[in-house]
Amino acid sequence: MGLALAEADLARAAGDVPVGAVVVAADGAVLGRGHNAREAAGDPTAHAEVVALRQAAARLGSWRLTGATLVVTLEPCTMCAGALVLARVDRLVYGAVDDKAGAVGSLWDVVRDRRLNHRPEVVAGVRGQECSEQLAAFFADRRTQRRDTRRPRTPD
Repeated sequence: MGLALAEADLARAAGDVPVGAVVVAADGAVLGRGHNAREAAGDPTAHAEVVALRQAAARLGSWRLTGATLVVTLEPCTMCAGALVLARVDRLVYGAVDDKAGAVGSLWDVVRDRRLNHRPEVVAGVRGQECSEQLAAFFADRRTQRRDTRRPRTPD
Protein backbone atom coordinates (compact mmCIF):
# COMPACT_ATOMS: atom_id res chain seq x y z
CA MET A 1 0.00 0.00 0.00
CA GLY A 2 2.95 2.30 0.54
CA LEU A 3 3.77 2.18 -3.18
CA ALA A 4 0.14 2.94 -4.06
CA LEU A 5 0.12 5.91 -1.68
CA ALA A 6 3.28 7.21 -3.35
CA GLU A 7 1.56 6.90 -6.74
CA ALA A 8 -1.41 8.84 -5.35
CA ASP A 9 0.98 11.65 -4.36
CA LEU A 10 2.06 11.84 -8.03
CA ALA A 11 -1.57 12.27 -9.08
CA ARG A 12 -2.07 15.04 -6.55
CA ALA A 13 1.09 16.83 -7.73
CA ALA A 14 -0.32 16.76 -11.27
CA GLY A 15 -3.65 18.22 -10.11
CA ASP A 16 -5.61 15.00 -10.23
CA VAL A 17 -7.53 13.17 -7.52
CA PRO A 18 -4.89 11.31 -5.48
CA VAL A 19 -5.56 7.67 -6.20
CA GLY A 20 -2.67 5.30 -6.74
CA ALA A 21 -2.43 1.63 -7.67
CA VAL A 22 0.15 -1.11 -8.12
CA VAL A 23 -0.11 -4.59 -9.58
CA VAL A 24 2.06 -7.11 -7.77
CA ALA A 25 2.97 -10.62 -8.93
CA ALA A 26 2.69 -13.63 -6.63
CA ASP A 27 6.46 -13.43 -6.01
CA GLY A 28 6.18 -9.78 -4.91
CA ALA A 29 7.53 -8.22 -8.11
CA VAL A 30 5.80 -4.99 -9.12
CA LEU A 31 4.30 -5.51 -12.57
CA GLY A 32 2.58 -2.18 -12.99
CA ARG A 33 2.10 1.19 -11.32
CA GLY A 34 -0.44 3.86 -11.94
CA HIS A 35 -2.06 6.97 -10.59
CA ASN A 36 -5.04 8.97 -11.73
CA ALA A 37 -4.07 10.78 -14.92
CA ARG A 38 -7.44 11.92 -16.21
CA GLU A 39 -6.47 15.59 -16.13
CA ALA A 40 -2.97 15.10 -17.56
CA ALA A 41 -4.08 12.69 -20.28
CA GLY A 42 -7.51 14.19 -20.95
CA ASP A 43 -8.73 10.60 -20.75
CA PRO A 44 -11.77 9.63 -18.66
CA THR A 45 -10.48 6.04 -18.43
CA ALA A 46 -7.08 7.03 -17.01
CA HIS A 47 -7.94 5.82 -13.51
CA ALA A 48 -5.05 4.56 -11.39
CA GLU A 49 -6.21 0.95 -11.60
CA VAL A 50 -6.59 0.95 -15.38
CA VAL A 51 -3.18 2.57 -15.85
CA ALA A 52 -1.55 -0.03 -13.56
CA LEU A 53 -3.39 -2.96 -15.18
CA ARG A 54 -2.37 -1.82 -18.66
CA GLN A 55 1.26 -1.51 -17.59
CA ALA A 56 1.22 -4.95 -15.96
CA ALA A 57 -0.35 -6.57 -19.04
CA ALA A 58 2.22 -4.91 -21.30
CA ARG A 59 5.05 -6.11 -19.08
CA LEU A 60 3.75 -9.69 -19.08
CA GLY A 61 2.68 -9.63 -22.71
CA SER A 62 -0.73 -10.94 -21.70
CA TRP A 63 -4.05 -9.51 -20.58
CA ARG A 64 -4.43 -12.36 -18.11
CA LEU A 65 -3.01 -11.23 -14.78
CA THR A 66 -3.65 -14.51 -13.01
CA GLY A 67 -1.82 -14.72 -9.70
CA ALA A 68 -1.53 -10.94 -9.41
CA THR A 69 -2.74 -8.60 -6.69
CA LEU A 70 -4.05 -5.11 -7.41
CA VAL A 71 -3.39 -2.72 -4.54
CA VAL A 72 -5.23 0.62 -4.73
CA THR A 73 -5.78 3.48 -2.31
CA LEU A 74 -9.52 3.84 -3.02
CA GLU A 75 -12.27 1.30 -3.55
CA PRO A 76 -12.56 0.78 -7.32
CA CYS A 77 -15.43 2.24 -9.36
CA THR A 78 -17.54 0.08 -11.68
CA MET A 79 -15.15 0.53 -14.62
CA CYS A 80 -12.08 -0.41 -12.59
CA ALA A 81 -13.81 -3.27 -10.78
CA GLY A 82 -14.88 -4.65 -14.15
CA ALA A 83 -11.37 -4.26 -15.54
CA LEU A 84 -9.75 -6.18 -12.70
CA VAL A 85 -12.31 -8.98 -13.02
CA LEU A 86 -11.72 -9.17 -16.79
CA ALA A 87 -7.94 -9.18 -16.22
CA ARG A 88 -8.35 -12.22 -13.93
CA VAL A 89 -6.60 -10.51 -11.02
CA ASP A 90 -6.59 -12.93 -8.09
CA ARG A 91 -6.66 -10.43 -5.23
CA LEU A 92 -7.78 -6.85 -4.70
CA VAL A 93 -6.45 -4.87 -1.76
CA TYR A 94 -7.84 -1.39 -1.21
CA GLY A 95 -7.61 1.33 1.40
CA ALA A 96 -10.42 3.89 1.58
CA VAL A 97 -14.07 3.08 1.03
CA ASP A 98 -15.82 5.09 -1.71
CA ASP A 99 -19.40 5.64 -0.61
CA LYS A 100 -20.15 7.69 -3.73
CA ALA A 101 -18.86 5.42 -6.50
CA GLY A 102 -17.45 2.23 -4.95
CA ALA A 103 -18.15 -1.03 -6.78
CA VAL A 104 -16.62 -3.46 -4.30
CA GLY A 105 -19.39 -3.40 -1.73
CA SER A 106 -20.32 0.26 -1.21
CA LEU A 107 -22.78 1.02 -4.03
CA TRP A 108 -22.31 -2.09 -6.11
CA ASP A 109 -20.39 -5.33 -5.67
CA VAL A 110 -19.09 -6.10 -9.13
CA VAL A 111 -16.18 -8.25 -8.00
CA ARG A 112 -18.38 -10.65 -6.02
CA ASP A 113 -21.17 -10.95 -8.57
CA ARG A 114 -21.82 -14.69 -8.95
CA ARG A 115 -22.93 -14.19 -12.55
CA LEU A 116 -19.34 -13.41 -13.54
CA ASN A 117 -16.81 -16.13 -14.24
CA HIS A 118 -14.08 -14.66 -12.03
CA ARG A 119 -14.24 -13.33 -8.48
CA PRO A 120 -11.04 -12.06 -6.86
CA GLU A 121 -10.35 -12.23 -3.15
CA VAL A 122 -10.95 -8.81 -1.56
CA VAL A 123 -9.02 -7.28 1.34
CA ALA A 124 -10.55 -3.94 2.31
CA GLY A 125 -9.45 -1.13 4.61
CA VAL A 126 -5.67 -1.58 4.41
CA ARG A 127 -4.26 1.72 5.69
CA GLY A 128 -7.76 3.01 5.09
CA GLN A 129 -7.48 6.00 7.41
CA GLU A 130 -4.29 7.16 5.72
CA CYS A 131 -5.82 6.74 2.26
CA SER A 132 -8.97 8.63 3.34
CA GLU A 133 -6.94 11.46 4.84
CA GLN A 134 -4.95 11.85 1.62
CA LEU A 135 -8.18 12.25 -0.36
CA ALA A 136 -9.78 14.54 2.21
CA ALA A 137 -6.74 16.85 2.20
CA PHE A 138 -6.86 17.08 -1.60
CA PHE A 139 -10.52 18.07 -1.66
CA ALA A 140 -10.10 20.50 1.25
CA ASP A 141 -7.28 22.22 -0.67
CA ARG A 142 -9.43 22.33 -3.79
CA ARG A 143 -12.33 23.94 -1.89
CA THR A 144 -9.95 26.53 -0.42
CA GLN A 145 -8.55 27.35 -3.87
CA ARG A 146 -12.05 27.80 -5.26
CA ARG A 147 -13.03 30.11 -2.41
CA ASP A 148 -9.87 32.16 -2.90
CA THR A 149 -10.56 32.64 -6.60
CA ARG A 150 -14.15 33.78 -5.92
CA ARG A 151 -13.25 36.48 -3.40
CA PRO A 152 -13.52 39.96 -4.79
CA ARG A 153 -10.21 41.70 -4.92
CA THR A 154 -9.84 44.99 -3.15
CA PRO A 155 -8.15 47.81 -5.01
CA ASP A 156 -4.67 48.79 -3.79
